[in-house]
Amino acid sequence: MDRSIQETLWRQFGASIDMLENAIKLCPPEFWDTEKYFWYNAYHGLFWLDYYLTLQPDTFAPPSPYTLSEFDASGKMPDRAYTKEELLAYLGHCREKCRDLILGMTDEIARSRWVNAHKDYSVLEILLYNMRHVQHHAAQLNLLLRQEIDDAPKWVSVTKRVLE
Repeated sequence: MDRSIQETLWRQFGASIDMLENAIKLCPPEFWDTEKYFWYNAYHGLFWLDYYLTLQPDTFAPPSPYTLSEFDASGKMPDRAYTKEELLAYLGHCREKCRDLILGMTDEIARSRWVNAHKDYSVLEILLYNMRHVQHHAAQLNLLLRQEIDDAPKWVSVTKRVLE
C-alpha cells in the first residue's frame, strides 16, 4: 500500500483514538461511575475498536480482565466498572494494534474481506467504519463532560504519534 495512504490513515485514526483518550483522562473520579456510565461508554468504544481491528473476527478475545460481554444481545454489562487506569491501558493496547495493522497494510490486506455475522466489508472499509465508531464515542464522552463539568477536550486534528 502506498506509504502516504498509510500515514494519512494513521494520522486520522490516531487522532480519533487520541480524542477518546483525552476524554477518558479529563473525566473526574466523581463522575466516572455514575448513572451516566461514563466508564462504560469509554469501555464500549474500546472493546469494539479492538474487535474491529481483528482481521479474523471469529478469533477475537479481548485482553484480561475484559470479557466478551459486549456480544451479549441482552445488553449485559461487564461484571464491574473498569478503572480509568485499566481503560487507558486498554486504549494503549488498541492504539498499538491499530498502528501495527496500518503499518503492515498491503493492498492485498486492504482489499481482503472482514466478515462476521452482520458485516462483510473490506479491511480498508472496516478501518474507516471503526474510526467513525471511535469518534462517535469520543463525541458522546465529550458531551457528557460538557454537561457534567462544563469542560471537554479540544479537537485533535492529527495524531502527533508517528506511524513508525
